[in-house]
Amino acid sequence: MMGYQNGFQSKLFYHQINLEKRVPKDHLLRKIQEKIDFDFIYAEVRDTYGDNGNVSIPPPVILKMILLLILYNVRSERELMETIPMRLDWLWFLGYDLDSEVADHSVLSKARARWGVEAFRNFFERIVWQCVEAGLVDGSKIFMDSSLVDADASNHSVIDTQSLRIHLRDNYKKLEARLEEVRESTDSSSRRYVKKNSRYMSTTDPDAAIVNRGKPKLSYQVHRAVDAGSEIITVTETTAGDVNEAHLMVPLLERHHSNTGISADTAVADSKYGTIDNFLACYDLGVQAHMPDLRESSVKRTEKLKIFSEERFEYDLESDTYRCPAGQLLKPRSLHTNRQSRDYAASRKVCATCHLREQCTKNKSGRTIKRHLRQEHLDKMREASRLAKAKRDIKTRQHLMERSFARGTRYGYDQARWRGLWRVQIQEYLIAAIQNIQVLLKYGHKPKKSLSVVVNQAKGTLPRVIRSVSDRMKGLLINEINRIMPAGLIRIEYVQS
Repeated sequence: MMGYQNGFQSKLFYHQINLEKRVPKDHLLRKIQEKIDFDFIYAEVRDTYGDNGNVSIPPPVILKMILLLILYNVRSERELMETIPMRLDWLWFLGYDLDSEVADHSVLSKARARWGVEAFRNFFERIVWQCVEAGLVDGSKIFMDSSLVDADASNHSVIDTQSLRIHLRDNYKKLEARLEEVRESTDSSSRRYVKKNSRYMSTTDPDAAIVNRGKPKLSYQVHRAVDAGSEIITVTETTAGDVNEAHLMVPLLERHHSNTGISADTAVADSKYGTIDNFLACYDLGVQAHMPDLRESSVKRTEKLKIFSEERFEYDLESDTYRCPAGQLLKPRSLHTNRQSRDYAASRKVCATCHLREQCTKNKSGRTIKRHLRQEHLDKMREASRLAKAKRDIKTRQHLMERSFARGTRYGYDQARWRGLWRVQIQEYLIAAIQNIQVLLKYGHKPKKSLSVVVNQAKGTLPRVIRSVSDRMKGLLINEINRIMPAGLIRIEYVQS
């Protein structure tokens, strides 16, 4: 028999409602509550609060609210506060009851300004270290890449600061002393040296930069280092969109070591990172640089011009000279201390009368070869980057990094929520932390206490297999064996060393 619903009339009082029972055991927020310690924030932000005045909302509650904002990709903080009373799971996660009063949305923005970027950076780094302890970070090989984030500003907010200064100078002579001292030049030959992104600025978000990749957009740029083991984001940095990502390679390597306690043996990146400075920096750090050489673009340019590449010129170490395809010697000329390189060239008369001139250079003064002062180290690193294993890593990096950034889009990664570089940095730290938390909840079941292992009831060759692998792989191998082996047959566990 079909039932009919009578007119609904809400109860005046609800008794015996327990939020603890309303939240399923396998709920995401329950897992986060069990795994993640939010109380650390007390010590982090203690100095930002006074000793008197009104009592604030507990910092862990504020941190959880901001985490909910990103985790569920809520459009605004106002909407978040309006939704909290309607979500039993959110109330439980925040430690609230049904009739708890929810604060005004302005509390979150004030807390971010009060705490600063460092508190959220520390939260991200604590999650990374927790992943290390859970055996999810191998640390020996990291993949690097960057991606653009659209700024919360319109292109219509962009002004030409140079034109504005000229306008103010011409029309407000009396106020010129108060203006920033700049050297203005209206000569067209000098204007081409003005950096475009420093000339144009958004009045809405001055920290954002115009990046023209098909269509000009105000953007920020996120730089990540992802571990090869479980794709944990070990480092993330946010800059203006026009920053050259090659400049971030060494800081990412250093921060990776700081966050994980492990020095990377291999760094995998694309050709934008393949600069001379980065190759030599990796050599000094003892890191294998698996990345295409940025110089290959110039090699392709010489092939397009149908002239000899630099490989056709043979270098003699004893005489410190090059020999060109025509058999002529190129001797050392000028030294560039800033670029740490030296020019090698033959005399103009020799180049002018050479029968291979059309195949060698289009320059009227002749062919010049540039050699770095550390060319031997540079050649060694470049040669290693062309090996088969390096090419495999470069191919893996492409889909691995795309996957890392794509997973962040569900949390609003591709669009800045707030304006200002420091606020976008906070957003990225939270998104990266959430992505790592998801991996930690899925795979980090047994925290790693030590790399020492005890093998109970093990027979055959299994103990020898475990001892034969590198220490950095033992954690992942042991966790996987424990997962697939029948209970009681074999048990491998970590012990405190």
